[in-house]
Amino acid sequence: MSRTPDIKSKEGLWLWYHNVSECYYHIQITVKYRKSLFDEPVQKLMLQIVSGFKERYAIDIHEIGFDQNHVHLLCRFLPKYSGGQVIKLIKSITASQLFKFIPKLRKELWGGEFWTDGYYIATISGKGDKRVIERYIRNQGREKDIPQLRLFTLD
Repeated sequence: MSRTPDIKSKEGLWLWYHNVSECYYHIQITVKYRKSLFDEPVQKLMLQIVSGFKERYAIDIHEIGFDQNHVHLLCRFLPKYSGGQVIKLIKSITASQLFKFIPKLRKELWGGEFWTDGYYIATISGKGDKRVIERYIRNQGREKDIPQLRLFTLD
């Protein structure tokens, strides 16, 4: 991923060149072997590591939640990147920094990788859930052929 492009933000929308986006993602990534490693020092360091992602990589992490062996992220990024690309970047940078500043983690994982190969990703709209969006799309351009609701009939 390249350096941060010039992104403007207005009312929750990202404006970038001739594109407007409002794509949010729920990402869940798990520690290798489901080891319970997210104690307070690891959580604090993880938060420090991801805090600069927006400026450096155009990955805006809104929320982060820790369980003992996995982490949930609510984030957004430019739609020119795939979810897989962004997850790979998040995993590689966080793993290398966690191992660098807390070397005992590498021993907990037998000297290997910090994260499992898998992940969970789902898109989320700032405008509503899936049903709201489906209804919105279904009714596009249909104002004329949908009769106005009437409360009662006059004879």
